[in-house]
Amino acid sequence: MTLANAKTLKKTKLRNAEYYDLQSEFDQLYADSVKGKIFKNLMDLISSEENIKLAYRNIKKNQGSKTPGTDGKTISDLEKWKINDLVKHVQRKFQWYQPQTVKRVEIPKGNGQMRPLGIPTIMDRLIQQCILQVMEPICEAKFHERSNGFRPNRSAENAISQAYKCAWQQKLHYVIDIDIKGFFENVSHGKLLKQMWSLGIRDKKLIKIISVMLKAEVAGIGFPERGTPQGGIISPLLSNIVLNELDWWVASQWEEFPTAYNYKCYIHSNGSVNRSKKFRALRSTKLKECFIVRYADDFKIFCRNRQDAEKMFHATKQWLKDRLGLEVNEEKSKIVNLRKHYSEFLGIKFKVKKTKRGDKIKYFITSHMSDKAKDKVTQNLINMIKQIQRPKNEKETNTLIDRYNSNIIGIHNYYNMATMISKDCRDIAFRINRILENRLRIRIKKTSELKPTRYIEEHYGKSKQLRFIDGKALVPIGYVRYKSPVCKKREVNKYTPEGRMAIHKNLRDIDMEILHYLMRNPVGNQSIEYNDNRLSLYCAQKGKCAITGIHLEKERIHCHHKVPKKLGGDDSYSNLIIIDVLVHRLIHATKIETIKKYLSELKLTDKQMKKVNSLRKYLGLDSI
Repeated sequence: MTLANAKTLKKTKLRNAEYYDLQSEFDQLYADSVKGKIFKNLMDLISSEENIKLAYRNIKKNQGSKTPGTDGKTISDLEKWKINDLVKHVQRKFQWYQPQTVKRVEIPKGNGQMRPLGIPTIMDRLIQQCILQVMEPICEAKFHERSNGFRPNRSAENAISQAYKCAWQQKLHYVIDIDIKGFFENVSHGKLLKQMWSLGIRDKKLIKIISVMLKAEVAGIGFPERGTPQGGIISPLLSNIVLNELDWWVASQWEEFPTAYNYKCYIHSNGSVNRSKKFRALRSTKLKECFIVRYADDFKIFCRNRQDAEKMFHATKQWLKDRLGLEVNEEKSKIVNLRKHYSEFLGIKFKVKKTKRGDKIKYFITSHMSDKAKDKVTQNLINMIKQIQRPKNEKETNTLIDRYNSNIIGIHNYYNMATMISKDCRDIAFRINRILENRLRIRIKKTSELKPTRYIEEHYGKSKQLRFIDGKALVPIGYVRYKSPVCKKREVNKYTPEGRMAIHKNLRDIDMEILHYLMRNPVGNQSIEYNDNRLSLYCAQKGKCAITGIHLEKERIHCHHKVPKKLGGDDSYSNLIIIDVLVHRLIHATKIETIKKYLSELKLTDKQMKKVNSLRKYLGLDSI
């Protein structure tokens, strides 16, 4: 997924909550959690009609929704349900929840080993999404600021930025690299449920459902006694709950350590907190200066000196074992002196280098793609070039080139936070360009009569490395510049009105009362896909009729199938259109008297009549 797509997805999920009038509910959960409120009646909201509809909307665009579980069903099976039938079915499941068996899949890891995934059925994924939507705001209020993985509006870029800050600005040159042995397979179920309880989630029915989910039978394996299977929608949140205790334990050793005097903390214009006065006072003690940066189960602890690092290294290993029952991989866990060696984090390896400015010695960050990442990227691109070399037809050629370009754009968007990314990509380009010349020598050109896409023209149009295959542009792997990674802005928050303004603007030119009326009054004999797309179209058309352009009152809104179902049409977004009730009747009218009646009432222009006739053509009716 490219960076642009990831940002669009985050905004889409916020918009979805507005469609289903649940944003204020989630905001209240977050605010109450900040105040330390105990939550005992969450199941009412989790099993509400609006929350179930929102859950369907949130999972339907996920790539994983097309992956079948043990029952062989995907999102295409779910979207055929009548909306009321699906809501009642999910509500009944919540009354006495028993998950179906989980599908076991193994995918290759970067080190050549296999990573086990547990894929629930699509119905169980819908149920997990219902729970996730309600639990997330409660947990977000309690999670640590430097936990970055699988959280709203946080990313690997934020984690790398925090790591650079610790090593460069704070001059913490000793980093503890700890690799947890099989983290997702070894999480204690009992400990996880107790941690949920301590976060204030004390709805016993919900806790029981989570417990049953964790113990769901894995096809061909049996009933697990430990672990949160990767592949489930709720698994990332549960893993963050487990390791949240680690974040706050490390913070308690230094930055959150209580002091007798209440030192003032200043907030910079970028939202970061300056606690330098407190830290200066703490340095006169024997406390170990340390800061954690975490992304899922991948984390680093930064220390001032070797002695502190060794103490924290042993203390952290012991704490993980005693408190969470997790073992550490001794071979991969170590202390790294960043002045001498690189430390790897999320596909980036970084260290600090010394430079002399006058009489002062300064350090600066230097970072590269990790060796594994470079090898993997190079091999993937070579495989794609081999596929482009022998396509079945022209259509497949275009598809393969688009995939190749998307892959390179994704590489640039992610790894450009490495300071030496330009050099790394030049190294890759040296191999890739030779392979392109050898395998596609006849077809590859430096110019083309066809213009590249707008994105490629804007971002790569000035590059002399740009090449064309069969007239289609190939994105050059070697054309990239370093982009400084940034921390998450402090004001950005999915669960406060002010925080959302920094992410996206609320719906404009939309009558929210009508939108929520449509949501609460679905067309009962139509599918959940039809009713969900009806809301999207109402917003996309800004509440106007697609033919007349007039703002529609709620009783005049009709959602029309362009190609009727009896002629092979479906409930997809592209096959639906919002129109006025009279226009709808005119489109379907066959009697001359009826047609004349609606024409006299509507008084359509020639342009509007052309649109009406184009819709009548889909129905096999004569033009008016």
